[in-house]
Amino acid sequence: MMPKGKLDIIDRVLEACYKHNPDALFVMSLMHQYEERGSLSKKQLQGLLAKASKVPDIPINLLATLEATINRMHTREKAPATVGKPLFEKDFPLGEKMEAILAKYPQHKRVIFLFDKYNRKEHLTPIEKDEVIKFHKLLIK
Repeated sequence: MMPKGKLDIIDRVLEACYKHNPDALFVMSLMHQYEERGSLSKKQLQGLLAKASKVPDIPINLLATLEATINRMHTREKAPATVGKPLFEKDFPLGEKMEAILAKYPQHKRVIFLFDKYNRKEHLTPIEKDEVIKFHKLLIK
């Protein structure tokens, strides 16, 4: 409900459109929604403005007030979808180091564990990567 002393411009525009064309389903639907909820969305008001601008005997000040009401409303904008980078990118030099270690020492349990984790595309922590580099330096070079 509108407070006393305030003009309900939307209601007046809806009534003027309804009087001009009582069979318009769009206007009837907007009237029903406005009575039920007490407000209309920005898109609905834009549609109402388009319909009302075609009514010849509607006062221009009602159209201007409706347009000002629409311009004051917030426009929700969706951000465009972004292509994200993959969650896991294989570190091929690290994988080659683990393969070299396992070629020379096939029973090295820690490297077997890390290589299995690498093959399952799980993230290796920086500490685990440092371990592989350290093992490679000690065992291969």
